[in-house]
Amino acid sequence: MEKLETIVNNLDWNLVLDQLAYNPKSPLIFSSCLFLFLFLGFALIYNCLRSVQTLRILFVTAFSYYFYYKSSGFYFFLLAVVTVSDWLIARAIYDMQIDDATGQRKLKNHRGLQQAYVGLSLLIDLGLLAYFKYTNFFYEMMAPLLGLEFHALDIFLPVGISFFTFQSLSYTIDIYRGDLKPLNRLQDYAFYVSFFPQLVAGPIVRARDFVPQIHQKLLVTNEMFGKGVFLIMAGLFKKAVISDYISVNFVERIFDNPSLYSGLENLLGVYGYTLQIYCDFSGYSDMAIGLALLLGFHFPQNFNSPYKSDSITDFWRRWHISLSSWLRDYLYISLGGNRKGEFRTYLNLIVTMLLGGLWHGANWNFILWGALHGVAQAFYKFWSKLRGYGKNYHPTGLKRVLSVFITFHFVAFCWIFFRNATLENSVVMLEQMFTNFNAGLFPQLVEGYGPVLGLMLLGYLLHFLPDSWSKACEKGVIRLPLPFQAILIIVVIYIVIQVKSSDIQPFIYFQF
Repeated sequence: MEKLETIVNNLDWNLVLDQLAYNPKSPLIFSSCLFLFLFLGFALIYNCLRSVQTLRILFVTAFSYYFYYKSSGFYFFLLAVVTVSDWLIARAIYDMQIDDATGQRKLKNHRGLQQAYVGLSLLIDLGLLAYFKYTNFFYEMMAPLLGLEFHALDIFLPVGISFFTFQSLSYTIDIYRGDLKPLNRLQDYAFYVSFFPQLVAGPIVRARDFVPQIHQKLLVTNEMFGKGVFLIMAGLFKKAVISDYISVNFVERIFDNPSLYSGLENLLGVYGYTLQIYCDFSGYSDMAIGLALLLGFHFPQNFNSPYKSDSITDFWRRWHISLSSWLRDYLYISLGGNRKGEFRTYLNLIVTMLLGGLWHGANWNFILWGALHGVAQAFYKFWSKLRGYGKNYHPTGLKRVLSVFITFHFVAFCWIFFRNATLENSVVMLEQMFTNFNAGLFPQLVEGYGPVLGLMLLGYLLHFLPDSWSKACEKGVIRLPLPFQAILIIVVIYIVIQVKSSDIQPFIYFQF
């Protein structure tokens, strides 16, 4: 007891409070030591509240708001604004659907007023998103037309605002469409919207998938726990070992000054970024899904080996699945989908991907990236119809190898425009690759960037391994006794500490 008192008395409480307070240069991310420490304490309390449902929901919601506060400071109140407004709007829409005489639900009741409420939800959610994310973008475009000199406004971009606004918006639209019944308690809805594993970078979890789990008895099976441990380890390794290391030690240097490097180095930089963004984002998704499993919740898969895709359509079935399915269900289908004729189908695909590109950021490079993917999808759909391919067509043999090769390099080509903030930088990279390749530099590159190239090779090998191998590893971790699972996590954390850079590297999708 005396030792404990001595430790407490010797603590620098100012330092502790500084760690717990908001610091814009040090967001709370899954791969940080602070999060791992806080999560251990959180898990202990969470487990103690397993049989007290309401208190557990309130506790998790409070922790989630603190988690968001550590990422965006004062702007955590935006999360509350979106939550309260959409919960009230959804209740109002549902109440209008109930027939007063029979008590039955009729979607056509007060249809105009229901649409007005959906419009209000769109105005609030997309209005907040537009102000914080796109004001300067549109201001810069309009300033010359209005004879004004553009000076960027000091507008802070709250982390993850694109994710939680889309997630909340889908709830009100699903209520309007009759696909879902609203939650009766505000605390339940706040729990759903703010649930910290997926709050700031997805996956975008639909209410129809998450809401039924809220009031189920809390149960974490051995399989759920083992799978959660495996996903957290995989995510940590992808993010903190592969993604961060190749980014800091190679990719950033190439993309910041492409003209200083040969075409070979630029090409390897593109390959590096192609791997980096996958490991970064899928690593976050893996950890989010793994953490949710440890807390007794199931999230849908968000990545499915996207670089194994044999077409651009297949790529979008495998990459950021929660966003691509959201865009399909709430944008593409709302625009008419494939119900308005062949030309409209192609146009709807292009418009959907254009807006998907804009969702990623207020910059022309994202719009160009979205346009390239939209045109590619429209062309592939046209080509598939011309060749008589069915909806679920996949080539086999050598044809599949060639299809995967072409799809991968098209996606990598598009990442050039996604990563570069200016078109000029993208053009310089391409010029270097096509006019100043200098393949003879490869031995020097291997000597100078051996660890980076080794990690890139390892990352791609792991990605292209058969899915059955990954499943076998997952099952192996599930079968391990708890002490051995703990040892595996410690080993991964040790590796992370050994290779991580001195500065925290936020997840790439935090900016979106």
